[in-house]
Amino acid sequence: MTPTLKTPSSPPQKPKQTPPSTPPTGGFVSPRIALVFPVIQEFKKKVTYDPLEVTKTWNGRDICQYMGLTCDTVPGTNRKGVTGVNFNYFNFSGHNLTLNDFITALPDIVYFHANSNNFVGSIPTDISKLKYLKDLDLSNNNFSGNFPIQVLNSHKLKFLDLRFNTFAGLIPPQIFQLNVDFLFINNNNFIQKIPDTIGLTKARYIILANNKFIGGIPPSIGNTSNTLLEILFLNNRLTGCLPCEIGLLKKTRLFDVESNYLTGPIPHSFQFLHKIEALCLARNNFYGMVPEAVCSLPMLFNFTLSYNYFTEVGPRCRELIKNGILDVKMNCIADFPDQKSSIECAFFFSKTHSCPNEKSFTCSQVMYSSAKLESSDVRFTAPATTPMQAPRWLSYDALFPRNVINTSMYN
Repeated sequence: MTPTLKTPSSPPQKPKQTPPSTPPTGGFVSPRIALVFPVIQEFKKKVTYDPLEVTKTWNGRDICQYMGLTCDTVPGTNRKGVTGVNFNYFNFSGHNLTLNDFITALPDIVYFHANSNNFVGSIPTDISKLKYLKDLDLSNNNFSGNFPIQVLNSHKLKFLDLRFNTFAGLIPPQIFQLNVDFLFINNNNFIQKIPDTIGLTKARYIILANNKFIGGIPPSIGNTSNTLLEILFLNNRLTGCLPCEIGLLKKTRLFDVESNYLTGPIPHSFQFLHKIEALCLARNNFYGMVPEAVCSLPMLFNFTLSYNYFTEVGPRCRELIKNGILDVKMNCIADFPDQKSSIECAFFFSKTHSCPNEKSFTCSQVMYSSAKLESSDVRFTAPATTPMQAPRWLSYDALFPRNVINTSMYN
């Protein structure tokens, strides 16, 4: 009998394994978190003064629980990353505590807030690589050098706050072409004429206060009529007359040029500032009669003309003075108390003062279309009365170094 030969059986095949959808993360929530872990630990070594003991929470692999850091899903992915840094009021210090090798190594951040710390140096050159960055608040630190032109390539920025540092020199004209809503560069050492490109800005809130800007306010500012809500020029070295194009700012509610060297009468075009709530021209060299049409603006709550050389106020303006809305102390109004001495007023008027088109008080018909700014065309309204509650102006909050601006209140 011929034996039956058995066909050798094939070895059992192993089931195919589906490759993991994400690489090994070493215990981290996601590879994006794993990526920034060494960055944060390296930065931790640079912080030698940590009064709130923030960095003591920076232990372990659960970065999302670290104080000052926020995690969320990275836009366009289903992976979690570090999307926010909030170091406000931490008062971090350290030898050469810079942003170098830190902020730009956090590729997923949407906001970086660091008010009231002791960062030094400037902003890293490759900050434009942060493709999600919308909010950058570096206020109240020790940054120095020229204006950080690196931010000009951060096209997603909506909020830029560089106030209360020691940046100096010139600001690039392109700063007003950033697509930001909030532009705060006050309390630095910028010295130059304000670029004409201010007319290109889309920012709603602009603070240039407490610098060393010189020259006049560019007439191009009138081109911001559809966007500008608040602007502060106070405490600079501005000269010349106010351009009548300011009257085009139909949405502006706060305009402040206090403590400069501006001169001339108030342009009659200011009667078109129908949304204006606060108009501060104090501590300059303005003169002439306070326009009755301006005193009749319907939303006017604070009108400050103190420490100038105004000589006349009409009945509507007197009503504002009575209501505590208009301040005219230390001017040259003959029948009013708390005015400058006759000698000081006479000395001022002994010199020639003039502005272009001072008598006509008109702007280009191209800009104003059919609007006529002649005083005979003024339509008066009832004098403003004191409202129950004072308006809140974001820009004045930003004049204090430790104030953090909550933009969500103003969107």
